[in-house]
Amino acid sequence: MRIATWNVNSVTPRVPRLLPWLDQRQPDVVCLQETKLGAEAFGELLGDELSSRGYQFAHNGQGQWNGVALLSKVGLDDVRHGVQDGPGFPEIDGPQEARAISALCGEGDAQVRVYSVYVPNGREPESDHYQYKLAWLEKLRADVAQHAATSVICGDVNIAPTDADVFDPAAYVGHTHVTEPERAALAAIEAEGLADVVRKRWPSERVFSYWDYRAGMFHKDLGMRIDLIMAGEAVASRVEAAWVDRQSRKGTKPSDHAAVIVDLDVAPDGDVGPMVPPPSNPAKRGGAKVKLPQATE
Repeated sequence: MRIATWNVNSVTPRVPRLLPWLDQRQPDVVCLQETKLGAEAFGELLGDELSSRGYQFAHNGQGQWNGVALLSKVGLDDVRHGVQDGPGFPEIDGPQEARAISALCGEGDAQVRVYSVYVPNGREPESDHYQYKLAWLEKLRADVAQHAATSVICGDVNIAPTDADVFDPAAYVGHTHVTEPERAALAAIEAEGLADVVRKRWPSERVFSYWDYRAGMFHKDLGMRIDLIMAGEAVASRVEAAWVDRQSRKGTKPSDHAAVIVDLDVAPDGDVGPMVPPPSNPAKRGGAKVKLPQATE
């Protein structure tokens, strides 16, 4: 089974890239984030194209914001929208945003619960949205804990797990995505028995999945790894390849995220490495100081 996750940063303009990518990579299960469409609009846009390729699909959307989807050629059962008892925003007891969807994929003993998640950004440390992010992560942990061994969490977690997952830790001081409470919340999810399968397979490699559109960050490989696939023990033991499809970030009108791909049981392309293709001329780590494009003076 090939499982892939991709934050497409609005699916409508990405259709000319998404459909050829599905044909090329042939994933069995696809988790999409930031679709930015309502439920009906997603089906109207992609329903026929997905069905013709053998995909069932489920979508949790809310119009111009957020939105997550699951596409599957290997079953899509017991679909659940959101996370159990998840918080809302701005009212914590309000309706959940469209940030999670899960379903059972596969058959028999090989069946797994796949989550497509788009974790809140957090905006600024100690802001209301940051506290919402931590509360949302705790509810995700509690939800997954019920069946962690046979679960796979895929998506944009908006957290770089360690300093090795950003191009320069100094550039991120004072920003979200790297703070200790965020990393602790992510570690608590992993502590339920899930493995970060890309990092497990490539423990010391420079691997990123997101690059800001501005300042030539992609071409210099000045990125961060915030798109993860975390698998429970019964699933992680089946991993034959785990890699970032950097090709999906190249070319015309890309998302600012690359797809991440994990192969279970069989790896059709072999154990191809941590990033495909690797960056040709990355900036040296710890070289000239680089500020984030959004950083203030």
